[in-house]
Amino acid sequence: MQDIEIFIDKRGGQEFLESVRKKQFVFSLVISYTETCIIPGITVAGKNPDLLQYTPPADAEFMNFGYCRCINAIPMTPDGKPTPALLTKTALEAASIPNFVINAGSKIAPLMPYFETGLLHGKNIAVEPAMHIDAVTQAVEYGRMIGRSLGSTTNCLVIGESIPGGTTTAQAVLVSLGIKARVSSSMQNNPSLLKNQIANDAAKRIDSNNPFDVVANAGDPMIPTVAGILSTASSLTRVILAGGTQMAAVLAFAKITGYNKGNTSIATTSYITDDRSANLVDTIQQIDQIPVFSVNLGLANSKIPGLSAFADGFVKEGVGAGGASVAAMLKVGMDSKQLLQLTETQYENTISL
Repeated sequence: MQDIEIFIDKRGGQEFLESVRKKQFVFSLVISYTETCIIPGITVAGKNPDLLQYTPPADAEFMNFGYCRCINAIPMTPDGKPTPALLTKTALEAASIPNFVINAGSKIAPLMPYFETGLLHGKNIAVEPAMHIDAVTQAVEYGRMIGRSLGSTTNCLVIGESIPGGTTTAQAVLVSLGIKARVSSSMQNNPSLLKNQIANDAAKRIDSNNPFDVVANAGDPMIPTVAGILSTASSLTRVILAGGTQMAAVLAFAKITGYNKGNTSIATTSYITDDRSANLVDTIQQIDQIPVFSVNLGLANSKIPGLSAFADGFVKEGVGAGGASVAAMLKVGMDSKQLLQLTETQYENTISL
């Protein structure tokens, strides 16, 4: 498709896209939290640090209701750029794609139906390990149970995430596993030096390269949960890991938990693959040769400043926006221009009001 570019395994990627065109999709959003996000300068995924803990459940609620219940606000950057859940909501509604929310360590629970894992949120990896290794094992096992359930219901399962500060924990996991990764950021000016310092300090705490030890020390609860979902769902159906940096960390950890390579891909926005401060495609190539789909949503052409800002390097991706958009395009055959028109209408009906 013209709006979707394929990186790495282009032939396999084309076969993947054709196999699910006009088929059924299910979207799942894994919400989580890491105290790493409160480090000054790490993220702008919220108007102030006190509100960051509400971002994941608020994203889930907004995606389903068009407003938030756990807090009387819609997640935005401090200067008013909207949550990428707006893009996800638009895509899912346009193609009538059902969605499920999975709570994998969110500090605040969403006020809506969801899968509960009972996981605690992740700690600040700059000062202490993220979680106990038993929690990593639990996350994988519960993820596998969810993956079996969701994977058996659809031709393609799309998995997104919402976790403030998640690019930093992803960087720490990738570095600890010996992968040369540069991660993206929700900010236009990527705080790469700060993220590298935190990742390197976390890596120095342990001398183990066992992925379970690495995630327990430097990761967050989302990573092993999604890896668990992938491990069983990919044995039953096609799976799209919807996201950038965080899904690279998931894939790296999933090398030990297992997955069906032929049924696995990653989808993100062109704002991530075009990000010169990061190296997503090169990072994935160091892990496995699976297709990476990059969708150009044409937000640079938007008449709404909050949306056109995505193309200028702000926000870029999140809440599975890229993967949800790819799914919508494949299921009903729409292009980015049509999706942009619907997104602007969604903005006016929800954000503006």
